[in-house]
Amino acid sequence: MREGQNRIPSGCAISGIINKSGRRVSGEAIINSIKVMRNRSNGLGGGFAAYGIYPEYRDFYALHMFYDSTSAKRECEEFLDEHFDIINLSKIPVRKIKEITDEPLIWRYFVTPLPTKLADSQLDEREFTAKCVFSINTGIEGAYVFSSGKNMGCFKAVGFPEDVGRFYKLEEYEGWCFTAHGRYPTNTPGWWGGAHPFALLDYSVVHNGEISSYDANRRAIEMYGYKCTLQTDTEVITYIIDYLHRKIGLTLSEIASVIAAPFWQTIGRMAKEERETHEYLRVMFADQLITGPFSILVGFDNGPGERGLMALNDRLKLRSMVVGEKDDTVYVASEESAIRINEPNLDKVWAPKGGQPVIVQLREEI
Repeated sequence: MREGQNRIPSGCAISGIINKSGRRVSGEAIINSIKVMRNRSNGLGGGFAAYGIYPEYRDFYALHMFYDSTSAKRECEEFLDEHFDIINLSKIPVRKIKEITDEPLIWRYFVTPLPTKLADSQLDEREFTAKCVFSINTGIEGAYVFSSGKNMGCFKAVGFPEDVGRFYKLEEYEGWCFTAHGRYPTNTPGWWGGAHPFALLDYSVVHNGEISSYDANRRAIEMYGYKCTLQTDTEVITYIIDYLHRKIGLTLSEIASVIAAPFWQTIGRMAKEERETHEYLRVMFADQLITGPFSILVGFDNGPGERGLMALNDRLKLRSMVVGEKDDTVYVASEESAIRINEPNLDKVWAPKGGQPVIVQLREEI
């Protein structure tokens, strides 16, 4: 694939590491992994999602914020004071390096919804928080919530991903799951908000590919109150997953069968019960079918029994993705070399088939 005179080796780079026992490890490993695939990026975006990094604040939403100005920060904090109890707030620690420039104001807030506001809204706390996130991102100019889950956080910027990791001092964090992305945008701008991961509440998505169905997917998901404002097709994948999982209650396997649905002729060859299930999903959620080449990693943490990582290719497998296992650790990456840099002696390594999800959950909670 070529963009002008530059070769694009199948687009962006993605990588993920999860320990099934829940053991927390340093973020240094994910930096090493994504660094191997530097030639898949062009320096216009890199980022990480990390789960289990805030155990002392595990019961509070961690809002990671970009601000363009102090006035935007002041207006946003007034909004937060009206809707949340702010337990702690601070700048997100960063390391000044020459490779990362023009950074916005980067702050972090640990919050919980105010009981009176939550009661008046007649919403559960996750829906209340999600609506507040959209209110900030669409209503306060110069303020952007780029991470809003519990005991997890996203870290992203304009730059090569390994530089972004050093900038945020990711090696000082410990978590049970990390994902990473190196961006090579071909038809959308490189800016801090447009870097991956994209996140809403505890869901985070990194994506390699291009969504040809973006306009149809966007129009459909915005009917349910979501707002796509970030100038990239990946954003809509995050909202589709949140809608199907949190609001509709589909399992992750069912979600995979919606967004990477089998072809009708494939469904027609299935056994009766399986065929009826897939027919139902394709008809009921036709607007959430994602077309175009993609490989994605989805991090999730919905409490005991629902913590983990899902890897998924499009149904034709038009983007590369490899999975490796060693003891309790599962690795996923665009290239095998990005796995073996951390674990040369794998117990198992394979390439998942198109449309067939790899879902890894914390073992003690299955």
